[in-house]
Amino acid sequence: MTLSINLLTEHIGAEVQGVDLASPIGEETFAQLRDALYRHAVLVFHGQQITDEQQVAFTEGLGTLEMMMPSDPAGDGGPIAILSNLDENGEIIPSDDTRILYTIGNTLWHSDGSFRRVPLRGSLLAAKVVPPTGGETEFASTCASYVMLPDEKKAELQGLVAEHSMAHSRAQIAPDLISDAFLKDTPPVEQLVVRIIPETGAKALLVGSYAARIIGWPIEKGQGLLQELLDWVTQPQFVYRHNWCVNDLLVYDNRCCVHRGRPWDRSACKRVLHRTTLAGDGPMT
Repeated sequence: MTLSINLLTEHIGAEVQGVDLASPIGEETFAQLRDALYRHAVLVFHGQQITDEQQVAFTEGLGTLEMMMPSDPAGDGGPIAILSNLDENGEIIPSDDTRILYTIGNTLWHSDGSFRRVPLRGSLLAAKVVPPTGGETEFASTCASYVMLPDEKKAELQGLVAEHSMAHSRAQIAPDLISDAFLKDTPPVEQLVVRIIPETGAKALLVGSYAARIIGWPIEKGQGLLQELLDWVTQPQFVYRHNWCVNDLLVYDNRCCVHRGRPWDRSACKRVLHRTTLAGDGPMT
């Protein structure tokens, strides 16, 4: 098969054809895929019926595999996070259950792991069960949106640092959603508002639901700027919306985009995605 990469929107997203993720992949192909990920932020693979082990192997070909934190409700310390509204028996979890409320936080625009000292580099999502309607995932380019900022706004952002925390994100959904163990593992951290992507030199905005305040600014003023930037980044011109099919696999460069899940009827329809994660390569400040 011949590898082909076709744009999905002007600023973000590309569909990859001509590769079977269930089969061994050579380094030349991995190099092409990594380069495409740097340029397009989101890669879409359709019709990939793969096991968890094959997903892990593909992830390791793209970079360093990150293990889940044992305290994270979505994982058990292993390589696979289960993003699902099902219990251990495969039944739909009631909508008022804390486990569901926690995952609703993923419907807020966010950059994975920005609440960690070393943010996550990227993630891979494999669709196992999808609802008939709703449950899409949207991605917004933090690189293209930075490029199109007015020069005076870029100058204002130079050197600004924001505090990020998981607690701030989940407090927007409901109080007391996070275990004491997870809070202990994820104290607030400081991140540059504008980060540089090492492989390309591109600049990207680091915003989203984990960003709580601007260091050294009055709370209200800082939160106003963070919301202004998030509104700018998530304009339709910078967004790709993915409508899931079973056996889709998406790879996204977490440094170059923010994303969010869209609502669906969680009380009636099942949705299961398996996620693996690429480890970050250094603090942003």
